[in-house]
Amino acid sequence: MPRSESTRSDQGLDVQINTGDFDRVPEALMERAVRHVFADSGAAVGEASITLLSDADIRALNREYLSKDDPTDVLAFSLGGAERVIGDVYIGFEQAVRQSTEWGVSLDEELTRLAIHGALHVLGHDHPLGEERMSSPMFGLQERLVREVLEDC
Repeated sequence: MPRSESTRSDQGLDVQINTGDFDRVPEALMERAVRHVFADSGAAVGEASITLLSDADIRALNREYLSKDDPTDVLAFSLGGAERVIGDVYIGFEQAVRQSTEWGVSLDEELTRLAIHGALHVLGHDHPLGEERMSSPMFGLQERLVREVLEDC
């Protein structure tokens, strides 16, 4: 049975982390990352869920919603409006493991980065596709938030 953790802050932000059957998941760090993104944007009220998926499961979502037939690292869906932000973020756990190895960062850092990336998409941020995405304003914001969250550890 999948594990999940749900908490509510005094500001009215619900964050749920669904780890599935994966181990080594820094749930508290990922929750802190999502809360930091929302606080930085001024969104004090809302709900966000982060769900970790296998390659097969995130590939199926990617195929269904984006017509891309391969596993990806993160998919995000905004479900709410301006008064109450609501969104679901799906992270490809196995892809995150591969990326952390490829880029020489810890799995905790990569999962934090992907949680922040997904939360930014939920809040309406976007980036271009291709190589120029790495120099986009969204990626600059993402990396600043990653540094801030990891500095607090």
